[in-house]
Amino acid sequence: MAVPPSTYPRRLLPLFLGLFQGTLLLFFALFVTYDEPSAQAEDTILVANQVYSTFPFFQDIQVMLLVGLGLLLTFLPHYGFSALTHNFLLLNFSMQWALVLQGLLHHFHHGQIHLDLHKLLISEFAAVTVLISVGAVLGRASPCQLLVMATCEIPIYLASEWVIVTCLGVLDVGGTITIHVFSCYFGLGVSKALFRTTQQPLHPKETPTPHSDLMSLVGTLILWVFWPSFVAVLCQPGDAQHRAILNTLLAMSASAITTVVASSLLERDGKLSPGHLQNGSLAGGVAIGVVADMAMPPVAALALGSLSAVVCVLGFRCLTPLLGRKLTLHDQCGIHNLHGLPGILGAAASVLAALVASKDTSGSHPSQLSPARGNASEAVEGRWGRGGVGGQALCQAAGLAVAVGASLLAGLLTGAALRLPCLARPPERLCFDDSLYFKVQDQAESPGPDSSAEEGALALKEQV
Repeated sequence: MAVPPSTYPRRLLPLFLGLFQGTLLLFFALFVTYDEPSAQAEDTILVANQVYSTFPFFQDIQVMLLVGLGLLLTFLPHYGFSALTHNFLLLNFSMQWALVLQGLLHHFHHGQIHLDLHKLLISEFAAVTVLISVGAVLGRASPCQLLVMATCEIPIYLASEWVIVTCLGVLDVGGTITIHVFSCYFGLGVSKALFRTTQQPLHPKETPTPHSDLMSLVGTLILWVFWPSFVAVLCQPGDAQHRAILNTLLAMSASAITTVVASSLLERDGKLSPGHLQNGSLAGGVAIGVVADMAMPPVAALALGSLSAVVCVLGFRCLTPLLGRKLTLHDQCGIHNLHGLPGILGAAASVLAALVASKDTSGSHPSQLSPARGNASEAVEGRWGRGGVGGQALCQAAGLAVAVGASLLAGLLTGAALRLPCLARPPERLCFDDSLYFKVQDQAESPGPDSSAEEGALALKEQV
């Protein structure tokens, strides 16, 4: 019996997720296992130390992504359920998808993939790119579109990261280039192709309220507290990890103060913009990631944090409206201002650091990059990579170019695919509304008996 057109979009989401999870159950049953327990006491102690040193960082990152980032996205007053739930769903979906792809590409030996906490952590970093990218189309894309976007982005991210870290030898322990820059321009490419040249008008449900801005600011505070764990977790234990934590804290502290200064100066009445605080306070954490483990003076971390905050606030105030008018580019969460611009600034700082660093081992050198971040088969050769100090500067610049170019092209192609009618993109007047996806009823806005039957049928048809 054929499925009625009005119910088909609603069945697409559980069908897609059910097939995905069922396929992964079969894949895990056939190919995924754990390492055999070691009989050697030394090996057991080594594994225990690795777990005890990694799992606290892992927990911090979980709180960042699920609670902090989820709350940060609740600035849309009628889209809180959707923002939190879709963020939660995409994290789990993308992490499992990345785990399978990385296992097949890098860890498939003798017909088995041996799972451990480290591989799960790397897969979660891949999922971060999806969570950032969807910010560009938040509220205007259906869950099915977001899942297809994640399905396309994860393999492209893994390929881009392999080229940047393994082939070019880029040093990026905090993911500034490989994660933040890549995910930003992938999301912008998707937005540009999905909405084409249509100027998106201000939606009546798009304007934040004091309550939604407050919830979003709480998310900012949570992200701010746990951000050093995100940057430092894959650093070499010891001095490098210690430097990464300190540099990240200094940069984020400077960005928080500078955001208040810049926001107040840019507003005519001297008041603060909640949007500036929610994003500018985190810009230092984005920019510092690429140089976090370098033995640079503390003032450099403070300066980079301050510059990134200024760039972020100016982006919200000047660049976002300009891109909207000139390029009809839609960026709902301002990911270009929080992830793109500070990411480019951080990449430029890494080029400068490579050019001015002395060649002796006591200079401003980064720690030798662990192959964990880039899934490399071996660590980057030498403390400044394969090409010496000058060559490393070229590598850093080339890595930035690859991240921007590959992500934009892939995003445009993915956005074009998301225009398929079967993915149930919500109509403009039903965007930014939880009632399209959740059983929620606001008593003050409950539909009366005279509600339009046509509007109800449309909402049912577009519900996914």
